[in-house]
Amino acid sequence: MKKKPVTLPANRADSEDFDMTAEALDRGQRARLIRMTRTGLGLSQAEFASRFRVPVGTLRDWEQARVTAPDFAVAYVRVIGRHPDMVANAVA
Repeated sequence: MKKKPVTLPANRADSEDFDMTAEALDRGQRARLIRMTRTGLGLSQAEFASRFRVPVGTLRDWEQARVTAPDFAVAYVRVIGRHPDMVANAVA
């Protein structure tokens, strides 16, 4: 099994920290964007999922970085962040 290169090395002073690959870093940044957009709108995961027609389990996986949100989802969330009412009306 080929080992992926480390992009961000672990902080050796923190026993719970770990090395991070570029893929894991990207997944974490996407998760943060989605979570911050949702919380910035003051919505729970269930509310956000219902309002914008995203399966709540999928949203949870993206926010917890279990799964990398695809590019289209990141773009959709960015549009939601800028125009939440317009998007909600469009998908209603």
